[in-house]
Amino acid sequence: MSRVGKYPIDLPAGVEAAVKDGMFCVKGKRGELSVPVSSHVDVKIADGKVTVSPLGGRTNKSWTMWGTSRAVFANMIKGVSEGFQKGLEIQGTGFRAAVQGSNLVMNLGFSHDVVYPIPSDVKITTPRPTAILVEGNDKQRVGQVALDIRSFRKPEPYKGKGVRYETEVLRQKEGKKK
Repeated sequence: MSRVGKYPIDLPAGVEAAVKDGMFCVKGKRGELSVPVSSHVDVKIADGKVTVSPLGGRTNKSWTMWGTSRAVFANMIKGVSEGFQKGLEIQGTGFRAAVQGSNLVMNLGFSHDVVYPIPSDVKITTPRPTAILVEGNDKQRVGQVALDIRSFRKPEPYKGKGVRYETEVLRQKEGKKK
């Protein structure tokens, strides 16, 4: 039995949810999101709660999609009401980032600046030259953009130079011994 799927999702004030043409649509103060509903689950919206239940008995696929669908719907509802954000830190001498127009320009120790075009559904800010904040409504999209930025210069294990998540803890390796 799914431990995630059995709990109903509360709809906060100002958030509307509907199932239309096989799509689960959510509308809130931060925008709209929609995702296709799996044919293995049934979605019911009543009394300010969204409940997801498996279809077709105890098949492996329906029970798998039960918890997955519930988690995706909960993230969508949180996204249109509060939003998601992911912070990145840049470590290294001379490493910095700045938003210039619709691009994120980063100096990461290469012979050239790294230019990342900012997607339209995500907001990127640089509160400090060594900090990047990625914000948006879609949790998956925010995480993917943060991963793309991190992949330009992953933190190395000896000095820790590179782009890392705010909460990431690196294991430092010991350098050469004489």
